[in-house]
Amino acid sequence: MTAPAADTPAPEAPAAPRALSLGVIFLTLLIDLIGFSIIFPLGPDLIDYYLKVDSGSGILGWIVVQSDAAARLLGRDHAFAAVLFGGVITSFYSVLQFVFAPFWGSLSDRRGRRGVLLVTVAGTAAGYLVWFLSGSFWLFLASRLVSGAFSGNLSVATAAVADVTTRKERSRAMGIVGAAFGLGLVTGPMVGAFSARYSLLAHHPGLERFGVNPFSTPALLSLLLSLANLLWVYRSFKETLPESVRAGAREPRLRNPIRAILHLRNADVRRANIVAFVYSLAFVSMETSLTFLAFKRFGYTATENGLLLGFLGVCSIVTQGFIVRMLLKKADEIAVLKAGLLSTGFGLLVVGFGLRPWMMYAGLAFVALGSGLVNPSTTGLISLYSSQDEQGFVLGIFRSLGSLSRAVTPVLAGAVFSILGSTCVFAVAAALTLASLLFASRLTQPER
Repeated sequence: MTAPAADTPAPEAPAAPRALSLGVIFLTLLIDLIGFSIIFPLGPDLIDYYLKVDSGSGILGWIVVQSDAAARLLGRDHAFAAVLFGGVITSFYSVLQFVFAPFWGSLSDRRGRRGVLLVTVAGTAAGYLVWFLSGSFWLFLASRLVSGAFSGNLSVATAAVADVTTRKERSRAMGIVGAAFGLGLVTGPMVGAFSARYSLLAHHPGLERFGVNPFSTPALLSLLLSLANLLWVYRSFKETLPESVRAGAREPRLRNPIRAILHLRNADVRRANIVAFVYSLAFVSMETSLTFLAFKRFGYTATENGLLLGFLGVCSIVTQGFIVRMLLKKADEIAVLKAGLLSTGFGLLVVGFGLRPWMMYAGLAFVALGSGLVNPSTTGLISLYSSQDEQGFVLGIFRSLGSLSRAVTPVLAGAVFSILGSTCVFAVAAALTLASLLFASRLTQPER
């Protein structure tokens, strides 16, 4: 359907009854994100396992050959090939998120948030079940395909926040979403790292014939969390989108997300999405390279890197859960957004050029502060620029662009790190943050 050519959002429909609290949405997001991020610290070990199991043929053998060829071309050893391979697997999942997030968001505008959440959470659980039984690389790849295709939970739950908040409190409420992200992405990797130490096969070797593998315990925890989330949504998540609003929503269908962005009815929504996307490129570059920088420059072990990431996560939780909510009571979203971009750019330079561990930690504090200001501000702005009947669609595009940045950045940042060094990665990331600041200067302040 062609959207009407208008540069201002349509008047909001009467607010939905506040039958659903932000606490319910917070817990929905938190459970989902813990299950989602359990796999994060397992990447290298998963790669080694599947390379040993079935690297001689099929798609895995082809990927290994291409990775080795790229490593030789760049004058690197086989370790670089493994890193590149890991980036490809991560990118595969993110590409599926990029394609499907706008679809699920748009479907929730038409059919309601609760029903779509039930479908996506159930689909995610199915993906974890396949992972639990993935004794071969093909099944593991299938599990990532299923999980990526059903990863619409975040955009739908974020749209529900917009449904139950007024325009005045919208951006502050998005800080709750950010806090759930921070807490989930800190807790999940810790759960994954500790649960991977327990192998079901060591105690029940007969399970191997069903596809149970050394990493089935983390998969089982993700599955159980997803099933708990499904039950939680079914029992506690009341519908937030009135029938009267759904009638005006566009017909949901799979679209090219890039084309969908270009056809958004509001120019400010397009600009805000560009700000968020360019900023995400910078942040993911830092995120991808940080542990490698700490290892190379300061000799950090896995435990020390875990503490480093935990510090980053805690700072993000404090900023998005408390600081940004207080700032948005006194300052508008664009001012907070610009302050966050400046803080992030400065922090990236400190981390990239810092010669002492304390300088790295100080730089990360500025990065976390900046991220905590940028994310709720951009989410709030995109929601405020949009009419009530397109919240799921527009926020789906926003999440989709974040997935696109995670699809392309790990491989590119890894290559730049290996060829030009860590300082170059962080300098480029700071330059991308400056570009985001230039785009942000063209935004107009929406009515709150």
